[in-house]
Amino acid sequence: MSAFNPQKLSIKLIPPTTFLQPVEGRKYTLTHSDITAELFLDIGYVYNYKSINPVMRDEVLAEWKKDLHGRFNLVGKAYVDGGEFSQEVAEIRFKTFKKQMTLALSGIVYGDRPFYTNYPALVDAPIFIHYLSTYPEYRKAAFYGTPRQYLNPSIHSPDLPNYLNSP
Repeated sequence: MSAFNPQKLSIKLIPPTTFLQPVEGRKYTLTHSDITAELFLDIGYVYNYKSINPVMRDEVLAEWKKDLHGRFNLVGKAYVDGGEFSQEVAEIRFKTFKKQMTLALSGIVYGDRPFYTNYPALVDAPIFIHYLSTYPEYRKAAFYGTPRQYLNPSIHSPDLPNYLNSP
């Protein structure tokens, strides 16, 4: 797995988003360059669909949502397939997303450090990623710990992810 390098992360706030607002519905669009290994993080009220490659679909999207008890969770999704890929290709995409998810979450969390300064309780909020696929074996939800685990780019838990029942 590629190690997270903060110097390869570019961050863009989509106005009127700031490091103070929004909290609920705060959205992250993480894309990357295979050539330069750079990560590009857009933070806003909306996802930055213009930054997504419609052919590759290798972005990670996430947003802050409240659960049924009013607690915040960082909930993300990775597009494995929508039926356009064979099962073999979907399997490769699923395995690639799993392998790179720690890197992606490091970019999302580390890139929004000032936000956590303003909302320190969120560093211990759970992170869930939904893998979207037409194939049941790749349509999964996984628990990826908390933002605290991704704030220091040199520390990552080897126990992640913990797969949950399919949504």
